[in-house]
Amino acid sequence: MQQLPGASNALTFGILSIVLTIFCCGPFGAIFSIIGLSSAKNAEQLYQSDSTAYTGYENVRTGRVLSYIGLALALIMLILSIVYFGVIGAMFYGIAQENGFQ
Repeated sequence: MQQLPGASNALTFGILSIVLTIFCCGPFGAIFSIIGLSSAKNAEQLYQSDSTAYTGYENVRTGRVLSYIGLALALIMLILSIVYFGVIGAMFYGIAQENGFQ
């Protein structure tokens, strides 16, 4: 039996999606999340074709879950960023209206 090709990639990209979303910025996490989900899908299709020849399917499942978590975190960060900058823009607009700028 051999290691399932793409299983470690799915796991690595799933971990990177969470780490990059939290510590760097959301778009990089979302990109790595999508790559991780694609790797997990390809590895799962290969595993389904001949499940007795491969080991490491648990890495595919873990990578898929981590990629979904990373994608969700990236979407939450995107929504929070839009709200944050919308509030700042509304504050500046309100201050400009109070001071007579149009």
